[in-house]
This record gives sequence, structure tokens and C-alpha cells, in this order.
Amino acid sequence: MSASNPTLITFVIYIAAMVLIGFMAYRSTNNLSDYILGGRSLGSVVTALSAGASDMSGWLLMGLPGAIYMSGLSESWIAIGLIVGAYLNWLFVAGRLRVQTEHNGDALTLPDYFSSRFEDKSGLLRIISAVVILVFFTIYCASGIVAGARLFESTFGMSYETALWAGAAATIAYTFVGGFLAVSWTDTVQATLMIFALLLTPIIVLLATGGVDTTFLAIEAQDPGNFDMLKNTSFIGIISLMGWGLGYFGQPHILARFMAADSVKSIANARRISMTWMILCLGGTVAVGFFGIAYFSANPAVAMPVSENHERVFIELAKILFNPWIAGVLLSAILAAVMSTLSCQLLVCSSALTEDFYKSFLRKNASQVELVWVGRAMVLAVALIAIAMAANPENRVLGLVSYAWAGFGAAFGPVVLISVLWKGMTRNGALAGIVVGALTVIVWKHFNLLGLYEIIPGFIFASLAILLVSKMGAPSAGMLQRFAAAEKDFHLNK
Repeated sequence: MSASNPTLITFVIYIAAMVLIGFMAYRSTNNLSDYILGGRSLGSVVTALSAGASDMSGWLLMGLPGAIYMSGLSESWIAIGLIVGAYLNWLFVAGRLRVQTEHNGDALTLPDYFSSRFEDKSGLLRIISAVVILVFFTIYCASGIVAGARLFESTFGMSYETALWAGAAATIAYTFVGGFLAVSWTDTVQATLMIFALLLTPIIVLLATGGVDTTFLAIEAQDPGNFDMLKNTSFIGIISLMGWGLGYFGQPHILARFMAADSVKSIANARRISMTWMILCLGGTVAVGFFGIAYFSANPAVAMPVSENHERVFIELAKILFNPWIAGVLLSAILAAVMSTLSCQLLVCSSALTEDFYKSFLRKNASQVELVWVGRAMVLAVALIAIAMAANPENRVLGLVSYAWAGFGAAFGPVVLISVLWKGMTRNGALAGIVVGALTVIVWKHFNLLGLYEIIPGFIFASLAILLVSKMGAPSAGMLQRFAAAEKDFHLNK
């Protein structure tokens, strides 16, 4: 454990800094809007890096490098799909959603926005969308807790059960105390740490394996198919990996960053910063997994942990190749990826429970102080359920993420995208889209139809349901008026 002491000290310093940021944010949190959306005060840099960090969870440093290590470059289609999807989300949704939420009752959450945008007096749209958030986000939170547990388990030799609680505790602490501002400020620090780790590690691995030519020869010797983008893939396989990009339009924790931007003017700059950060991070991730093939084939004596669980490739390379103090900083990047996404997800679940259930149906006249404390209690409740779900040591991070990502992408993606682009969408169309999208994902996943990733049929069927059902009715004059006003606002200020 002595070699791990510097790593342990680095972890403790890092976690203490995140919790301190939480307490600083606590002082700026006066009402529910502050706790859920930071009072819509994020500048372009924080919006960009917070959107990126909240998106790139533990799978960026564990799931994806592990997939590349196992299968070679054919797994990188997922990175291409994500880059395209994220760019289109920034381009078509970000600015429009920022103004639409403001014009539709200054909505703080997605269910809140749907309810106001489509004048849903029954509360059905709010309830169904809040339930979708709670179901899929609890699975998503569990994936973050699994990633954190794996990190603590392999770094400090803890049992999986102990590591589960150790990994989750700090995130719960600063989210509980500081809410959205704490999450966004810590995301900015965490995004910086992640890009540092993902640019430095592949360079050091290359040097350790003898440079570019030697590394590539070693990878080819291990399996020439590692360079083949089409190895062991099919048309459906590639479409499935690229389909991950569709998920961006419906991820509540990413969309919340757009809603919290200080103005539409910040969005264009935020898009440039966020996409640059994302491309560099994904490139680094692919490189870590790919160069890891050469390193561990040349050093089989240290390859056992990676052979047992390929998602540990980044962790093992950091521990082997770096001074323990630097390794501590690099491994903190995994913790950063886990904490940044988990904190956003806990907050979105808390927001759905507080704003969309408690305030809307139980205590319509609740004070702001009461709502903030209910929000904090909900963070704890969701976290405990997610920890219970993550208790199985056989869980794989990428598998849990893919299901939750598909659920949101199909249930909310078409509704969000079409609602900011088409004035003719109706309340029944939105309802049909959410229900059809969510059910398609659940059924398709259960039967594993055609081997196709469930987000693709879910997105297509939900979009068709929205268009067909909306055509059967017509939006009210008020809906058309607000849509036009928001569009005008968007084009004037973008």
C-alpha cells in the first residue's frame, strides 16, 4: 500500500477541493432556480466544459478504452457518432432550448418545459417525463457508481462493497450541499483534469513502447485486424455504434447546461470550446486503449488485471508508467469523469422529484427554502437506490450506460428536437413520442431484435409518432405565439 500512499493523498486533496467548491456554491444558492439551474448564470466556458464533463462519464476512461483494447479501431465508430451527434445538438438545440424554456414559463426542468410548451393542464406529460427520467437516470447513476467502485477497488485494494460507498460519498456530498452551481463549477475543474490525463497518457505509453513505428508494429503483430475499422463489424454493427450520437438530443443532464447558459450569445463560443475539448478527449481515449494493446503484449507479466477486466486498461497504465504522485492526478481524472456525470444525474433526478412531483402535486405553495431542502433529500434518496443497483460486482460500465443513454435518446430526443424546430407539434404528439420512444427501447432491448442498438428504432418510431399524432390535432394560438416569440428572440441574439 506504500506505493499507493501518494495516490491516496492526491485523491483526498482532490475530493476535499470538490467538496469545498460545493460549500462555496452553497452560499450562492438561495432558491430552487439556483439549486436546479444556477440562476441561469453560466458563461460560455463553464457551459461548454460542464456540458462536456457531464456527458463524458466513467465510460470515457474505462468503458471505451477497454472496448478499443479488446477489439481495436473498429470500436471507434462510437466516438465518431458521438462527435457528430454532439455537434448537431449544439447547433440545432442548444440556443433554441435556452430561449424556448425562458418563453415557456421560465421552465427549470425538461418535464417543466414540456408541460408549459404544450399547455398540458392534466399534468400527464409532466408525470410521464419525470418517471422516464427517474427510471433511466437511476440506471445511469448506478453505472457511475460502478465506475467509481472499480477505481477505488483496483487503486487501493478495497473490497468492491467498500469501494462502492467510498466512490459515491464525495459526489453525494457536494451535490447535496451546492446543487447546480457546485456541479457546474466542479465540472469545469474535472473537464480540465480529464483532458490533461487523456493527452498525457497516450504520449507516455508511446514512449514506453518505443515510439510510433514500434508501437504500431506490435499492435499489428498481436492482430492485424486491430487497424481494420470494419473488423468483426457489419452494417448493423456500425450503424448501432454511430447511433450513440442520436442520444445527445434527449440527455436531461446535458440539456440542463443549455438551459442554464447566461444568454444565447454564449452558446456559439461554448459550442467551439466544447467540441474542441470533446474531440481531443475522445482521440486520447481511443489512443490509450489502442496503444495499451502494444504495451501489455510486450509486458505480459503486468497484463493480468487488464486480462481479467479490460475496462481497467487506463487505470493500470497510469499506475505502472507514472510516478505515484502523477498517477494520483491521472486516476483522479477517472474520479472526475465519474463525479461530474453522477452529480449531474443526481441533480436532474432530484429536480424531477422536487419540481415535477413535490411542488406540482403535493405542495404548490412550498417556500423556496423548503424546496431546496426537499431537493437535497431527493439527491440522497436517488443515490441510495443507485448504490443498491450497483451492488453486483459483475456490472459493466458501458452496458449500463448504453441502456440509459438509449432510453433518454429515444424518449426525449425527438420530443426536444422537434419541439424547438417545429411550431406544429402538439401536446398529444409529445406524449406519443415519449411513450413510444421509451417502450420501443425497453422491448427492443429485451428481445435484442436484429442486433440493432435500441436507440435507433426508438428514435425513428418516436419521431413518427410525434409527427403523425401532431397532424391529427393543432397547436393552440398561445403555443404558436410563444414559439414565434422564442424563435425571433433566438435569431436576434444568436
